[in-house]
Amino acid sequence: MAKTLFDKIWDKHIVFQEIDSPAVLYIDTHLIHEVTSPQAFDGLRKRGIKVRRPDKTVATTDHNVPTVDQHLPIKEILSRKQVQTLVKNCEDFGIELYGLGHPFQGIVHVIGPELGITQPGKTIVCGDSHTSTHGAFGAIAFGIGTSEVEQVLATQSILQQKPKTMRITINGALKKGVSSKDIILYIISKIGTGGGAGYFVEYAGTTIQQLSMEARMTICNMSIEMGARGGLIAPDEITYSYLKDKQFAPKGDEWDLKLAYWKTLFSDDKASFDKEYEFAAADILPMITYGTNPAMGIHISEQIPTEIPVHSSEESYFKSLKYMGFEKGETMLDKPIDYVFIGSCTNARIEDLRLAAQIIKGQQKHSSTEVWVVPGSQQVMKQVKAEGLDKIFEAANIPIRQAGCSACLGMNEDKVPAGKYCISTSNRNFEGRQGPGSRTLLASPLTAAAAAITGKITDPRQFL
Repeated sequence: MAKTLFDKIWDKHIVFQEIDSPAVLYIDTHLIHEVTSPQAFDGLRKRGIKVRRPDKTVATTDHNVPTVDQHLPIKEILSRKQVQTLVKNCEDFGIELYGLGHPFQGIVHVIGPELGITQPGKTIVCGDSHTSTHGAFGAIAFGIGTSEVEQVLATQSILQQKPKTMRITINGALKKGVSSKDIILYIISKIGTGGGAGYFVEYAGTTIQQLSMEARMTICNMSIEMGARGGLIAPDEITYSYLKDKQFAPKGDEWDLKLAYWKTLFSDDKASFDKEYEFAAADILPMITYGTNPAMGIHISEQIPTEIPVHSSEESYFKSLKYMGFEKGETMLDKPIDYVFIGSCTNARIEDLRLAAQIIKGQQKHSSTEVWVVPGSQQVMKQVKAEGLDKIFEAANIPIRQAGCSACLGMNEDKVPAGKYCISTSNRNFEGRQGPGSRTLLASPLTAAAAAITGKITDPRQFL
């Protein structure tokens, strides 16, 4: 029987399943961080249970860490306590921790791929919704809650209802200045934040096949923003080349064995999906959001819709515009911007910083705009320095900060003040997401970099 890529991986990982019941699914890799793991470890202690497979668990500090002076004690009391608690829990339960000061420290969804921990055919979970990022490698990866984190720590398995499958196909060549962030913002603007609810999405088509691994990760990362359980892309030569010689990738004969299996991971020609969408790359231009959910996005040169979008209610639409201080029918171009954030698990990889540097090189940061450039990991920072990208940013009066989630979620010291506008390469623009009262506009690294130079919303294509 013809199978989808998702079906092939799911079926291989079923430990036990009764008819009409959720499956007990084996988990190959469990990623943890300081925010969603403390209660899970407390649960294990109360029950006198050890971590079932500490060798399958990888920990890092990312959400609450500062991005300046990481060698000093963390100032925020809650952040400091959570980081210290993770250190103790990993020591007590024998789990590898890439904490502050470790050369592998970074955002959990950045370090997994760059270290070769993320691999095709795996099941990967983490107490973080954007675990869907790892699906770019042809893996089933999804976020879980704290009680489920405890479940996986205790059993290396999880009770899970099988989702439906969706395929989104995009064909054609991308236009100048259009990146993977624009692709996913465009898709979400078309199907809405609930369009993928109940589904696991496979991205396919010639446009996807031509993307780098970094670009594929950006798309899978934001699958959750359309309500999907996760997203994945069939592995290919680009995938294998990216993984080859990574720190924890298979070596020697094991590589050959794994590669042979990875090459079976694709949706069969006659495989059926529960839902399908098709889009043309030629229709996608640089995107920016104007509202308070990722579906409220338009081409950067378009006007804010005068009619309520099909995936919004009248109440939420006008509430969103009021919060953002915008009016329907307004043009987004040339609106002043107070902050620019280039980072997060969506866009803090080396390719993202190269894109930003491409525009910033030889320019100067606008005097009225605060710009934060935050590499996703220590390894990305190392590469930034090796390529001299740090010199490009510093010459523009934009110092590179240290690795962490930073201004994505307003949980650490990097917060956007109330009422201020921030063009952000992160994944969410909810009310107060980057700090109480902050106003977030989601965009690509190219668009964010253009705003950093001009101090206003600017079409990045004029710099290319």
